[in-house]
Amino acid sequence: MSKAGAGCGKGNLPADTTSFVGRKSDVAEVKLLLTRARLVTLSGVGGVGKTRLAVETAAGLSRAFPDGVWLAELAGLQDGALVAHAVLEALGVPDETGRSTGLVLAEHLRDRRLLIVLDNCEHLLDGCATLAYDLLRAAPGLRLLATSRERLALPGEHLWPVSPLPVPEPGRPLPDGAWLRYPAMTLFAERAAAVDPGFAVTAENQERVAEVCRLLAGIPLAIELAAVRLRVLTLAELESGLGDCFRLPGTVKRGGEPRHQTLLAAVGWSYALCDPAERHLWARASVFAGGFDLTAAERVCAGDGLPAGELWERLAGLVEKSVLIREADDDRARFRLPEPLRQFGRARLSESGETAAVLRRMRDHCFALAVRSERAWFGPEQAEIFRRTRAEHANLRAALDYSLTVPGELKAGLRLASTLWFYWAGCGVFGEGRHWLDRALSLAAEPSEERAKALWVNGYVATLQGDNVAAVAMLEECRAYATRTGDEVALAYATHRLGCNLLVGDDVGDAKTLFEEARARYRRLGELNSNVMLAGIELAVASIFLGDLDRAGELCEEACATGFAHGEQWARAYAIYVQALVALGRGDFDRAAEHGRHCLRVKSMFHDLLGIVLAMEVLAWTEAAREHWEPAATMLGCARSIWPAVGFPMFGSRYLGAPHGDCETRTRRALGETRFETAHRRGREFGLPEAIAYALGESLQPAPVPERPTPLTDREQEVAVLIADGRSNQEIADRLVISRRTAEGHVNRILRKLGFDSRAQVAAWATRTAQVPTTP
Repeated sequence: MSKAGAGCGKGNLPADTTSFVGRKSDVAEVKLLLTRARLVTLSGVGGVGKTRLAVETAAGLSRAFPDGVWLAELAGLQDGALVAHAVLEALGVPDETGRSTGLVLAEHLRDRRLLIVLDNCEHLLDGCATLAYDLLRAAPGLRLLATSRERLALPGEHLWPVSPLPVPEPGRPLPDGAWLRYPAMTLFAERAAAVDPGFAVTAENQERVAEVCRLLAGIPLAIELAAVRLRVLTLAELESGLGDCFRLPGTVKRGGEPRHQTLLAAVGWSYALCDPAERHLWARASVFAGGFDLTAAERVCAGDGLPAGELWERLAGLVEKSVLIREADDDRARFRLPEPLRQFGRARLSESGETAAVLRRMRDHCFALAVRSERAWFGPEQAEIFRRTRAEHANLRAALDYSLTVPGELKAGLRLASTLWFYWAGCGVFGEGRHWLDRALSLAAEPSEERAKALWVNGYVATLQGDNVAAVAMLEECRAYATRTGDEVALAYATHRLGCNLLVGDDVGDAKTLFEEARARYRRLGELNSNVMLAGIELAVASIFLGDLDRAGELCEEACATGFAHGEQWARAYAIYVQALVALGRGDFDRAAEHGRHCLRVKSMFHDLLGIVLAMEVLAWTEAAREHWEPAATMLGCARSIWPAVGFPMFGSRYLGAPHGDCETRTRRALGETRFETAHRRGREFGLPEAIAYALGESLQPAPVPERPTPLTDREQEVAVLIADGRSNQEIADRLVISRRTAEGHVNRILRKLGFDSRAQVAAWATRTAQVPTTP
């Protein structure tokens, strides 16, 4: 597989938010190990700093791995079968095929040189070990750096035990300034100064600081939790409180790893110092596998000792105590518990007897969010729904797992998995959608209304994956149930999706009949949504295959008008793609190119890989029709690199395959074998963002050099520099600590002021004018 793939870049490591203390020699040793071994596992107790060490080590090796250093966070996963999905997601590699996710991942990595950090493997040892073994065999340029409390037990694995930070020996007075030689004390000093700017380690207090660090066994997380207590305690009170905590009978239990017991005791002391409402919040928030916002906390954590009106104050209190981490998410604040603290909170929740009730509330919250998103998907909020659903992905996984493992919750699981059709089918999550739908359907085999919807949704996803046999079986079962029980809604959707299956199988006449039947059923039911729009769009495709361009054009105009009236973009973009086919068939190449680019822009916004590659194809065909042979060959190469992540090229349809084959034959003949292969290879080697930019023409339009000082404000100049650095609007917002809408406003004003119509032009302009002074 070429290096273009569906997702390519240099990594996804998080930015540092605090200093990295006392691990330079560890970083150097682990780097050295990774030159000798392809699998290195950092082991140690929770809170000892395994993740931070792994990230710092990976960051220091970025130049050694041309295909990037990547972090796959596994703590929120409960299903070992999803480890490969999580790694694909971390790499930014969409996979919409029906193939084994592990196989797709192995193919993607085969010819690459990269480092992947598998973080928090201990609760998924079998799944992590199996995947690591398979990937290391398939990809000789791959290195894996795992963090786990236990080793993966694979041949060739090198273990690096992560020790606590060094502390002074007891009973030996410290000379003045000697504390600087002890990383545990340095860490305490830095974190203490962050909450109390007047704090410093002095000759008078260094023995107390040393004793605090000894009591906490040099464990970084325990030290950080203790240091923030200096907001309200003196150093003497902190030392005394910790000493009392460790002397209490039963605080440190017999058996078990002593350092783990020390961490538990330190975290337990922090927990005890929280007020009762904060303790309730800490325990209940542990059910969130991903982050959560205030609304989620209100619906899942409030009640029974935690009034909803006090939630914001309690969240702020836990942030101040370094129990919760606050993260920016556009205009909303999100919070998360560091994994050791989440596990501690989950244990306290279990002790309280509230686990079942809080988990059910979390699942109900996720289901309510899915229902609202499904309804709002047919409207102007689609892009925001995509962003929000992706942010909640880990919590949705946890809710689905709960529903499919707890007795009596299967129907709720079926409802949740099928309600998320817009995410599975619309946002490039086919593989995981099939995983959950297949699992739910296998467990809930009794006929029901819930099963019927899951059947047509899964049949739809399977059709898009090219798994036609499974798709037909599910859709026919749904149709038979709907006919037998009078479920008109399920009958309409099953009929529609069977038509899709026939269309990609080249049974165009019967597909047309089913689309027309489905549209009639939708009208009688009063159904109108993105799926209903697609029935008309797919009927338009059938009309093109049957030679009726006029009918296809009418159907697309109808769909576009409906989409425009409701602010719907996702399905409307498919209508615009079909309009490109119509324009191409009529010889209107300019309009075909315009429609193809429009479709590509919208589909890129949703990471809808199927829509992206179809738009890429029609643009290539249009360039060939214009006799622009080199761009045609390059875009064919771009499409070639994307199709393996989608499924069988052109669905194996002879109707779609014919123009593709004709385009390739004519372009190859016009350029000659050597020039064609050069251009085609260039397209294959593009990453997805570069391929999209090329197809949109953005990479081909150098920006003019300004002949006068820039008209941009200082803030707009900052934004322009970040655009040149390849940052998205969300990344710009995160970097400048502004909302995404504000970032988008800056970008739009920059485009308007400079007279440009693409980010690529802004990037080129910013690079050329880095020294031009800004206007006041």
